[in-house]
Amino acid sequence: VFGLSSAAQVVLGRGNFGQYLSINLGFGIGVTLGIHAAGGISGAHLNAAITLTHCILGNLPWRKLPAYLIGQFLGSFTATATVFGLYYDALYDYTKGNFTVTGPAATASIFSTYPAPYLSLLGGFFTEFTATVMLVLGILIIHDEKNNGALKGTQALLTGILVLGIGLGMGMNTGYAINPSRDLPPRVFMAIAGWGMEVFTAGHHWWWVPLTAPTLGSLAAVLIHKLFIDFHNQPVPESGNEKGQTVVETS
Repeated sequence: VFGLSSAAQVVLGRGNFGQYLSINLGFGIGVTLGIHAAGGISGAHLNAAITLTHCILGNLPWRKLPAYLIGQFLGSFTATATVFGLYYDALYDYTKGNFTVTGPAATASIFSTYPAPYLSLLGGFFTEFTATVMLVLGILIIHDEKNNGALKGTQALLTGILVLGIGLGMGMNTGYAINPSRDLPPRVFMAIAGWGMEVFTAGHHWWWVPLTAPTLGSLAAVLIHKLFIDFHNQPVPESGNEKGQTVVETS
């Protein structure tokens, strides 16, 4: 809700109610609050790519995967519907009732990601892959009690700042989906709400890239962390186990 509404305000306000930085801050705030809301209950699984990675690594039972994915889909879909209702009048005024994916009055990019006109499909894939590597690597470092983990209680804020940093440095090419759960449900909603099936065909059928590239990037980040950091970590002293247990479970 925070991320999409900030994007809507920037686009529909024609730059008078925020800039690109506003969108990045909105998503960072949303991630921080999402982790605080669900961290103690489910581990704050907000990203399907990370959830799938946990299942592949054996950290999460496969039987729980459908419930997490359904929850992520419904949360993202409901957020899109909420922002759509919140800004419906502004959307109608901005587009004169013609919701389009491309063109001078395009509004689809408010809700899901699309590649920049200059970007090749391979370049877009690499962008999403790299941005997700940085996301997951950052999350692993923040929660790495054996290395130099964050102070207890600051992990959510630092993860939000991490998302902000990715947006500030790697958002121009694709809008940094870095999360299948953040991109597909809004696309489905838009197809139903008036934008049509062009949401799936635009950008050389771009829709599948935010699903696959983040998943592969998440797995690559785990491998990088394991090879270059985790294997070289010192064992955690016995006195530090109690603190580390809670943080690892939350992550």
